[in-house]
Amino acid sequence: MSIQHYLQLVFEHLQSSASVKTVYGEPITVEGKTIIPVAKVAYGLGAGAGPAKKSSDQIEDKEVGGGGGGISCRPVGIIEITKEETRFIPIDDRRKLAGALIIGLILGLWLGTRRSRK
Repeated sequence: MSIQHYLQLVFEHLQSSASVKTVYGEPITVEGKTIIPVAKVAYGLGAGAGPAKKSSDQIEDKEVGGGGGGISCRPVGIIEITKEETRFIPIDDRRKLAGALIIGLILGLWLGTRRSRK
């Protein structure tokens, strides 16, 4: 099997298995609202090939190789569709995480200075 054929098979498998439906499921319609999940999907493929090391009894040249791929699916947000409007609602936990980290750092510094005074 050639490297190109192998990579094509890997890519087709990744492409068929990675979609918004894989991460979230079907869009949902409730009480006049339609919610459509949105995801960021990224693929990565790699391959390599080269001549095999010749042994003393090997007559013909052989090639060895390998490859692989990976996929990353990350929720980004939802699209909410109503009669009045359509809007994108992002899912962004980074700001909350950064805020919690800063509060924890300030609290830790405050407690550390309080403890050293005693």
